[in-house]
Amino acid sequence: QVQLVESGGGLVQPGGSLRLSCAASGMIVTINGMGWYRQAPGKQRELVARITRAGSTDYADSMKGRFTISRDNAKNTVYLQMNSLKPEDTAVYYCNAQIGTVQPRFVMNDYWGQGTQVTVSP
Repeated sequence: QVQLVESGGGLVQPGGSLRLSCAASGMIVTINGMGWYRQAPGKQRELVARITRAGSTDYADSMKGRFTISRDNAKNTVYLQMNSLKPEDTAVYYCNAQIGTVQPRFVMNDYWGQGTQVTVSP
């Protein structure tokens, strides 16, 4: 079984910062892309940022310059540093990863974490 466990969410004032972490565990052979998505109440889930195994990154336009995604391949962990947070950043943030396992043959699957709440409020 593979699990993605997020941490680092919470309540922060506008202009503040948070750092999210997501650690993958289980019988993992390899991890390709990793990313963060978010879903605000009443809205669809949207891409925040993603990163390839080699470290190439892609951001949603509204996050460019404020958020930074990074990963530690040795720890199977992806991070999201969020600065200059705004009330409209309030959402549940989900980690996503494409992970290869042996079941018993090698297969790549898409995995999601359980989500972590980020609330930006005075």
